[in-house]
Amino acid sequence: MKTLYRLLLLAAWAGAAAAAPAKVETCVGCHGIPGYKAVFPEVFQVPMLGGQSAQYIESALKAYRKGDRKHPSMRGVAAGLTDQDIAALAAYYAQQGAQPK
Repeated sequence: MKTLYRLLLLAAWAGAAAAAPAKVETCVGCHGIPGYKAVFPEVFQVPMLGGQSAQYIESALKAYRKGDRKHPSMRGVAAGLTDQDIAALAAYYAQQGAQPK
């Protein structure tokens, strides 16, 4: 029974990751460029998302959407995401390998 549960959980996670590509286009413009620095609202290093924990990405996006985490650009992006979008993006980026520095 535990094996079946794990397989179903893995299948759901893989399905969520497969649903992400349409939304990934929004993220990749900043988070897909190694060494990219944004200048709004101030100069900062934009983190790469590949290889990050799905739980971390999901938590961060929900916090941006709710306004608990402050960043005007990310707040705007996250505001347009559903819980399903957030889960799909988190699963997608968690499956990606971390970019070499």
